[in-house]
Amino acid sequence: MELRQLRYFVTVVEEGGFTRAAARLHLAQPGLSAQIRQLEKELGQPLLDRSHRSVTLTETGRAVLPYARAALAAADAVRQTADAFTGLLRGRVSLGLVSGATGHAFDIASLLADFHDAHPALEVALTEDTSERMQAALLAGELDIALLGPTDEVPPPGLSLHTVIDVPLAVVAAPGDPLLAPAGRTSVPLAELRDRALICLPRGTGVRAALERACAEAGFRPRVAFEAAAPRVLAQLAARGLGVAVLPAGEGEGKGEGEGDGPAPGDGGPLRTLTITQPAIRARIALAWRATGPASPAARALLDRLREALPTISVIHGAP
Repeated sequence: MELRQLRYFVTVVEEGGFTRAAARLHLAQPGLSAQIRQLEKELGQPLLDRSHRSVTLTETGRAVLPYARAALAAADAVRQTADAFTGLLRGRVSLGLVSGATGHAFDIASLLADFHDAHPALEVALTEDTSERMQAALLAGELDIALLGPTDEVPPPGLSLHTVIDVPLAVVAAPGDPLLAPAGRTSVPLAELRDRALICLPRGTGVRAALERACAEAGFRPRVAFEAAAPRVLAQLAARGLGVAVLPAGEGEGKGEGEGDGPAPGDGGPLRTLTITQPAIRARIALAWRATGPASPAARALLDRLREALPTISVIHGAP
């Protein structure tokens, strides 16, 4: 058998079928199928059950899969060890990013572009997801590093967090909203949001978790009328009077439907921000990785670059 056949087998399993696996591997599907059948012929057992719409593992396939992954990991380790002596990084690093994480504090695109220029043989796979799912993916080894909004006060066991943004949570309201009275008001007690229609990030994000936790402690559930993954969309909905948006302080202030180009039609002026108090709630963005450290030299190099480039507010570690 050949390493490439094992890689093909593992990829088919990860993608759940031949079509997506062939696209990921940049192969023609018939050629991929032929290689898997050749592997099965050499082993004398079918590894994949093709009788259903989605490809599944046979009993033999389930037993073989961990050894196939171990063989591929060992081959990659041999290559990485040799590359370390020449200063060359190869392989693939998976980076997760929560929607809206970058804001105005740092430019993740430029950081990744500079890192790629320094290590052109290294592939960085970037994906967006909720913080909750990215935490699970980190622990499962499906992600190497993530920029996320922590969903708990203490990180889950097995994760380390490097906090890069820590700001108050605020509500963003359109001119004329009752929350803005009296004029010049800069904050609002959480209790005043009890019966208000709120516009918020989805469940699984750090901001939503912090809001729900604070409301539960205050004895009520937030009435979320609209959800969106992008902060600018939340600000646009608030500009049209559909509720008040809950966002990290500084997001959306002064913006109307035109994203800072003036007031939204019919809203009478730019949006206003009121910091939530009694209690104060914090919105955080953190760089996260497994507490044992990234598995590959490439992932460790990217983590070191991100930690060097991003501001450091605090570093906390979950229990092993």
